[in-house]
Amino acid sequence: MSTPSRPLPGGTWTLGDMTVTRFGYGAMQLAGPWVMGPPADHEGAVAVLREAVDLGITHIDTSDAYGPRVANELIREALHPYPESLHIVTKVGATRDAQGGWPVARRPEDLRRQIHDNLSSLGLDVLDLVNLRLGNAEGPRPGSLAEPFAALVELRQQGLIRHLGVSNATEEQVREAQSIAPIVCVQNMYNLAHRHDDKLVDRLATEGIAYVPYFPLGGFTPLQSSALSAVAARAKATPMSVALAWLLQRSPNILLIPGTSSVAHLRENIVGAGLPLSDEDLSALDDIVR
Repeated sequence: MSTPSRPLPGGTWTLGDMTVTRFGYGAMQLAGPWVMGPPADHEGAVAVLREAVDLGITHIDTSDAYGPRVANELIREALHPYPESLHIVTKVGATRDAQGGWPVARRPEDLRRQIHDNLSSLGLDVLDLVNLRLGNAEGPRPGSLAEPFAALVELRQQGLIRHLGVSNATEEQVREAQSIAPIVCVQNMYNLAHRHDDKLVDRLATEGIAYVPYFPLGGFTPLQSSALSAVAARAKATPMSVALAWLLQRSPNILLIPGTSSVAHLRENIVGAGLPLSDEDLSALDDIVR
């Protein structure tokens, strides 16, 4: 077991009544190729989860759709009974098909089944935080979330969920969710090259709501990647390190959930996220989207 030699980068954030490390861990990559089936290295997957907790991470992001069930069952095998400080965040609103697709599953009966599936596979009586996944595999899509979100509110009232959030959501959907019930986080694609949520990040920060970006290196053009690589070379770091460090420095309400199936890569990500970026670096990175 590892003993943390230094605090995790970014410190902590409060999700409702739960304090979590801003540097978290995303379990999506624990499943097999295309997030289907078991991992190639079962023991390695268990080891990386235990290492994450040993290093002080208290926020793990998952979904019963990863595998399906694979990521959740690995988390249970590796970490159950869970430390009191550990908070597991899951999401519902999509399932998997035989081709590896992500069909939408947001009818109230679908959501009830998914909540109970997550409880079962994780070995929990209550889910700390559930994100309603909106849109589709191509990204957010407009439309009301009233019916599915109300179904989750009802499940929260039944004591099966502590806190709610939304994922893959438009600004309008975030506001609609807030008009129905409190949310503690928004989980969307956001990185140096895709900053469409800049205003949303800032608004949520003023309201004490977390913003959890996924795909920190997703969707870069070759030109944008070259600019990022130049900053990384100057800092003697990897592009992923710069991308993670920029996100942590972008706003105090941003929580990171980078995924990996490698203990070594997990440690590299933690070190990288703590990389100090100079004003020159930040200016060059801001130019990526100009």
